[in-house]
Amino acid sequence: MKKLCVVATIPVVVYSFMQSHICASVEKWSVSIVSNPEGAELLSNMGAQFKPISFLRKISPLHDLSAFMQLILYFRREHVDLVHSIMPKTGMLAMIAARIVGVPNRVHTFTGQVWANKRGLERSLLKMFDKLIVLFATHIIVDSPSQRDYLIREGVLPYNKGIVIGSGSICGVDPQRFKPDASMRQIVRNELKIDPEHIVILFLGRLNGDKGMLELAQAFAILASRKLAAVLVLVGAEEDFPYSKVQEICGIYQNRLRRVGFTPYPERYMAAADIFCLPSHREGFGQVIIEAAASGVPTVATNIYGISDAIVDGKTGLLFPLGSVVMLVQLLMKLIEDSEVRESMGEAARVRALDLFSSKKITDGVLNLYEGLLRRD
Repeated sequence: MKKLCVVATIPVVVYSFMQSHICASVEKWSVSIVSNPEGAELLSNMGAQFKPISFLRKISPLHDLSAFMQLILYFRREHVDLVHSIMPKTGMLAMIAARIVGVPNRVHTFTGQVWANKRGLERSLLKMFDKLIVLFATHIIVDSPSQRDYLIREGVLPYNKGIVIGSGSICGVDPQRFKPDASMRQIVRNELKIDPEHIVILFLGRLNGDKGMLELAQAFAILASRKLAAVLVLVGAEEDFPYSKVQEICGIYQNRLRRVGFTPYPERYMAAADIFCLPSHREGFGQVIIEAAASGVPTVATNIYGISDAIVDGKTGLLFPLGSVVMLVQLLMKLIEDSEVRESMGEAARVRALDLFSSKKITDGVLNLYEGLLRRD
């Protein structure tokens, strides 16, 4: 039986983005997952073997070398036929290790570039890591057409090497999981003590600067000062932009904030939302946007590559220039004050999400790629 190995820095990424692909793959091949031991319980029901290797997201030469050597030993011992990596540094380590061992099929998925909004030496170094991934991989999946075009323009990706599955997205969206749900909407709003007449603006993701937390906090403070009946719900783990900073910016309006940590059930909060907001500085695609869309929720987001594939501006959501708090406020106000526009965009967003980005469509595309590669060995 052919052996397939998925490599990622942290288990939650595998759980969130690779679960459907892995669950389908285990019916055809022997599948293993290599990732950090912390959080491995999320992967217990996928039917794949688990190999714990400690990866750090930041550069740490000695630690990275240890992880690299463990990957080489594991790929060699298991006689792996296909390695599929996601996340930048882990991808680089996995692709080079797999090439050294002679794994014939080396696939990496780009889901955004950490260097896209960097400058100087840091940008050059991080960009070099992505170039090494492309050099040592046999196949590159890119989760949006505009991201593929960006990588080509930046000289990272050759014209003939980037594969976009379907219309984009790393895993698509499950319409049975993400859907309008009136009962769940009421349950979550009761849990968060949100009045029925309040408009819920939802952010779901890591709380960090690259996700536009500063702009979002500033915009909401302005909205709250205008006495609009809106509540901002922040769902996700803290990184470099603590929730206390959001509270500080919102000042006397922080009673209109609601905070939820990381959740494996994002669909609960999508069901409770009226508007989704993603003022990100960089995205490969914006997976959460199509999850909101499938839930019937329109999105206000930054007009950058990746996100521009997930939203049809003016039809399924609204796009604003990167960093423009003024425009973010205006677009959020438009959807808060005009329920007809908000609801019609939500309906159009759901239709488009289910038509173009169903999880089955994306998983079928990934498995077709695997089958074609493994069949020729």
